Amino acid sequence: MKILSITAGAGGMYCGSCLRDNTLAAELMAQGHDVLLVPLYTPPLTDEPSVSQRRVFFGGISVYLEQHSALFRGAPGFLDRLWDSPRLIEFASRRSIKVDPQSLGELTVSMLKGEDGFQRKELVKLLDWLKTETPPDVVNIQHGLLIALARPIRRLWDRPICCTLQGDDLFLDGLGEPYRAQALDLIRAGATHVDAFVAVSEYYAKFMPQYLGIPESKMRVVPVGINLAGHDPAPRPRSDVFTVGYFARIAPEKGLHLLAEAYRRLRLDDGLGPARLEAAGYLAAEHREYLNGIERQMNEWGLGAEFHYRGAPDRAGKIAFLRSLEVLSVPSVYADPKGTYLLEAMANGVPVVQPRRGAFPEIIRKTSGGLLVDPDDAGALAAGILSLWKDPARAREIGQQGAAGVRQHYSAPRMAAAALEVYDSVRAAVARA
Repeated sequence: MKILSITAGAGGMYCGSCLRDNTLAAELMAQGHDVLLVPLYTPPLTDEPSVSQRRVFFGGISVYLEQHSALFRGAPGFLDRLWDSPRLIEFASRRSIKVDPQSLGELTVSMLKGEDGFQRKELVKLLDWLKTETPPDVVNIQHGLLIALARPIRRLWDRPICCTLQGDDLFLDGLGEPYRAQALDLIRAGATHVDAFVAVSEYYAKFMPQYLGIPESKMRVVPVGINLAGHDPAPRPRSDVFTVGYFARIAPEKGLHLLAEAYRRLRLDDGLGPARLEAAGYLAAEHREYLNGIERQMNEWGLGAEFHYRGAPDRAGKIAFLRSLEVLSVPSVYADPKGTYLLEAMANGVPVVQPRRGAFPEIIRKTSGGLLVDPDDAGALAAGILSLWKDPARAREIGQQGAAGVRQHYSAPRMAAAALEVYDSVRAAVARA
C-alpha cells in the first residue's frame, strides 16, 4: 500500500505524536509498504532513526513571518528557500519557535483557514510538490489542527483521507477565547472532507466525537505502539535506595508537582525508607520556573538532595533511566489520550502508578502493569507507591505482567496492523460510495 502521512514537528521537543508517527511509518516500511512521511513546521525530533522526508513544508519561520507581515506572503522564491532551509529551521527551533498554545491563537486559526489563511503560499508549495508524486492509496494527517489540508489534497487526488487525533483537545483548550471557539468551528467544517478519524485510544475515540462535533461513525481506534528494540524486562534486584521515577514533559499538566507532594508524604509521613525521586523529559523555557519551584519546595522539605532532574535523554539514555526505577508515575492533571511513557516503562518491567483518567485505565486493564488511584490526590498516589515498596514480590509480578502486556497489545507491529485495517476499510468504503 502507498501511504502519504503528514506529520508536524514540535521544534526541539521530543513530541509524543512525532515519535508515534515515525514509529508507525518505520514499521509499515519494514513490512514492505510505501510510506511518504512529510514533515511540517520543523523536522520532527525522534529518539529513533527518522524516516521522514528531508524537506520541511510550512516551515516554522515562513509560517511565522507570513502570519505577521503581508510583505512575506508575497516574498520571492529565493527568500522562501532561505527560510525553508532545514538547517535554519532546526537552528531557529532550538532557540525561539514556541509551541505553547497561548502564544499561537491567531496563527492556529489562520492555519485552519487553509486556502483563506495567511499561509496560503505554503499550501501551494506543498500541493505543487505533491503533484510530482504518485498518488497514494490513502492519506493520513497527523491531527485535527491540520485538517485544512484535507480539502485541497482530496481535490488534487480524490483519495481517502484519515485524520489521527492524539492530543488535540489539550492544545485547543490552551488557546483561550476567541481562538478556541474559532478553531473548533473550522475543524468541524473541515471534518466533512475526512473519511475517518483515528483515535490513539478507546478513551479518545469516545471523547472526541462530542468534543469536536464529528460523527461517531467516522471514528476508528489505532492504539499507540512502541518499538520494543532495546527494552529489557529482565528482573533486576531491588536497590537499597527505592527510586521513584517520572518520565514526560516537565510541565504543570503532567503533574510532577503532584508526584513531589506524594514523595514528601512517603518520606516524612509514611515511613518510606531510603529513596530518591528521579525526573526526566523535555523542559521548555517557559516551564523552567515551574521546575525551579519544585526544586525549591523539595529543599524546603529537607528532601532536595533526593530529587534530580536528568534532562531529555536520547533513546539509550531513556531506556537506562527507566531501568533504574522501582516505579514510575506521571500523575497528569488532564486526561492524557496516549500514555506512551507508561508503555516504555512497562516494556522494561517497571510497574506504574497512575490516576484513573484518560487512556490510563485501558492501558493498565490490558497490560496489568500498574495500579490506578484517584486523580489529583497526592495521598492516594503516595499510598499506591507505598504498597509496591512494602511488597517487592507484588511489584516485580506487576512489572513482569506489564512487560508481557505491552508486547501483546502495544507493539509497533500491532499498531501497524490496526492502522492497515483502518486504511483498508476506508478505501473499501470510498470505493463503494
